[in-house]
Amino acid sequence: MKGLISGIKRNSVHDGPGIRTTVFFKGCPLKCIWCHNPESISFSKEIGYYKNKCISCGCCEDVCPIKAVKMDGGFPKTDLSVCSHCFICTESCPSEARIAYGEYWDSADLVEKLLEDRDFYVSSGGGVTLSGGECLSQPDFAVEVARMLFSRNISVDIDTCGYVPREVFDSIIPYADLFLYDIKAIDPVIHRKCTGRDNKLILDNLKYLAEKNCRIEIRYPYVPGWNDKESAAICRYLRHLPDISKVKVLGYHKMAGGKYEALSMPDTLPDTQPTPADIDKVVSMFAKYNINAVNGMIND
Repeated sequence: MKGLISGIKRNSVHDGPGIRTTVFFKGCPLKCIWCHNPESISFSKEIGYYKNKCISCGCCEDVCPIKAVKMDGGFPKTDLSVCSHCFICTESCPSEARIAYGEYWDSADLVEKLLEDRDFYVSSGGGVTLSGGECLSQPDFAVEVARMLFSRNISVDIDTCGYVPREVFDSIIPYADLFLYDIKAIDPVIHRKCTGRDNKLILDNLKYLAEKNCRIEIRYPYVPGWNDKESAAICRYLRHLPDISKVKVLGYHKMAGGKYEALSMPDTLPDTQPTPADIDKVVSMFAKYNINAVNGMIND
């Protein structure tokens, strides 16, 4: 079984307990205006071109088998209507100005790769985190990888936006140690404005996971001017749910701006940024509701 992966990050300490390897699945049903992984939004292969790294060598033009790349004014231009995303140009780029986003992995090969760091998982209480994009938007592949890791006694965490069919959660629950569950807003109007989707399915799935006694850590990306007024509503919603182990309040940043340009995507990142003190105030609000919360800007 094969799945489309946009990247693999080893030695991660922010995607669940211990030292973990995070696998970024390609494709997401949401389009959050603050997304810091825009290379994982599309369900298709993509090429990122980072002009600041380009040395204008013309290698990409020379190797392109269908002549989709042409040098123009000293820099390569790619005709995306022709490009087949064979990634030959990315493999040949000496300065890594061209990056491949989207590689098909066989489930067995991916698991074998992930097992290379078994010793780190065992010694640190870590494991593998399936993320994205939305990993559960490739449900059969995600479940297969999780099952294979589970059978080898490797911890599996699922980083999810929750916008997937209920039966997908039923399939993955037996192999998941922890769900890292995003909550962006409770108000459906605000949620749609921020993500392009309604949040009823997301909230219903969260309640379902809690009722199934799954371990859950909530991730709340705090973006001033967009969902910062939702803090109290999120507190009120979560206080009625069992098994919420922690809420991590994440401070938004604009460091992904270069990726949007590289992918020729409209940059939707808000021009705002909270301070650690802003996040501390939100954490204190959760404490008043007897909810364990941490400042994601300074704590794990």
